[in-house]
Amino acid sequence: MEQSIRPRRLRRTPSLRKMVRETRLSPESLIWPIFVREGQGIYEEIPSLPGQYHYSPDQLYRALDRAKASGVSKVILFGLPEHKDEIGSGAWATDGIVQQGIRAIKALDPEFYVITDVCMCEYTSHGHCGILCGHDVDNDKTLEVLAKTALSHAQAGADMVAPSDMMDGRVEAIREVLDESGFQNVPIMSYAAKYASFFYGPFRDAAGSAPSFGDRRSYQMDWHNGREAMRECELDVLEGADILMIKPAMSYLDLVHEAKQRFDLPIAAYSVSGEYAMIKATAKAGLIDEYGVMCESAVSIFRAGADILITYFANELAEAIRKGDIG
Repeated sequence: MEQSIRPRRLRRTPSLRKMVRETRLSPESLIWPIFVREGQGIYEEIPSLPGQYHYSPDQLYRALDRAKASGVSKVILFGLPEHKDEIGSGAWATDGIVQQGIRAIKALDPEFYVITDVCMCEYTSHGHCGILCGHDVDNDKTLEVLAKTALSHAQAGADMVAPSDMMDGRVEAIREVLDESGFQNVPIMSYAAKYASFFYGPFRDAAGSAPSFGDRRSYQMDWHNGREAMRECELDVLEGADILMIKPAMSYLDLVHEAKQRFDLPIAAYSVSGEYAMIKATAKAGLIDEYGVMCESAVSIFRAGADILITYFANELAEAIRKGDIG
């Protein structure tokens, strides 16, 4: 049998396969989430996220050394304050834990790119993402404190802010305050479509941010809905977002793809704690090849259309790119 069309021709050797790859990754597109905890001398592995650590500000040099050695140049900071209150005032305090973390990193390397998560859940005593009115989160009152928090991060030296609260109008509120205060050049990466996902468990353990009552389904998205995600993205575009994020990543690749087709802004995806922990646990049980699954899952996110990936595997992926296993 004679065949003139043989797709396998382009799969014969590693060199040829690399040459014709359709999806290419770069360490520059990776963002590593790190947890900054109030105190001194803290460098403690997080049980629910093996290989990830809590760092006090004076120990952040360890995270920077690791990131720079692997080729990662961007982090997103999450803070663990020592004290919490009803309104989450530690979120916008001048000496708040994220603000301390920003200054510590910038003192070590002014060029290292620092993004900050803007939300209230880690700072409120009730664990919800805003100001309460009874048992409900008051959307418009929360906008005021989110804008104050974003401004305090910019004043501390943050290069970009990333609101993750899912309040209506938060991007516009933050943009207005940043612009009025002389921070027109600080971009906003909006958690545009953030779902009320079951994949967040390890993060909530690591950040101490689980709600003390109820859940977050009145503000985070229902995972049955896809069209609604595009509406959320469109609103954030109109309000001045610079980057749109879909979170989580792997269970929502259809929405990463659709957002890429519909919007001209860069699309970020967050491979969340549950995705990371599942790979780690399954590999520990000897059921999968951790390295291979890590690489394959990351490529699938970029293949769907992501331009940026936030992942706890950022350092390992950067090393895999350097070795030529992906990228």
